[in-house]
Amino acid sequence: MFDRLLKIIKKEDLDKLNNLNILLVGIGGVGGYTLEALVRMGVGHISIADYDVVEESNLNRQIIALHSNIGKLKVDVAKKRCLDINPNIDIKLIKEKLTKENLANLNINNYDYIIDACDTITVKIELIKLATLNNLKIISCMGTGNRFDPTKLEITDISKTYNDPLAKVVRKLLKEEGIKHTKVVFSKENPVKTHQKIPGSTSLVPSVAGILLAAYVINEVI
Repeated sequence: MFDRLLKIIKKEDLDKLNNLNILLVGIGGVGGYTLEALVRMGVGHISIADYDVVEESNLNRQIIALHSNIGKLKVDVAKKRCLDINPNIDIKLIKEKLTKENLANLNINNYDYIIDACDTITVKIELIKLATLNNLKIISCMGTGNRFDPTKLEITDISKTYNDPLAKVVRKLLKEEGIKHTKVVFSKENPVKTHQKIPGSTSLVPSVAGILLAAYVINEVI
């Protein structure tokens, strides 16, 4: 299945990807596309953490969301899709809601990379803290809601983010923990002001943010 990929990368690079073990936290609008890209690039071992079910409101932006799987656990739907793409992939499911307290049970030292595509700030902070303390590679996604322009997305250091309320909070909380630097995907676009707690969303920005998360890891490896 990787014939076309092997036209532009070496067999040993594909082997490196096949041997990778990645923890992906969150498989919604962002993480679903991250997972899709990782699988189609030949990553061999992925643990996906999400406790949520597919809802009708997910249909406008989440690659795993279909009318036929509304009400099903996202991780179950995602695993079925991954195995349909590559039957040889090793997919492990973490179906519990991750918290600051239970993250320590993940044995994160088993992973080569951590990709944070979750919505919960406390989990983001704890993942970055654990990765920093254990000298592990991590990349986190900042805010993608209330935005329309995927060309404004970029990979950078958290210290260089702006126009992103979520990144501002994460930056402040990390600074309190003595952490000033970590890799993130963020948008330079000013978010639309809706004055609502739950942000609006499109399929345009979360999808590209998810691809950028995967691209960062892939390009680091090969």
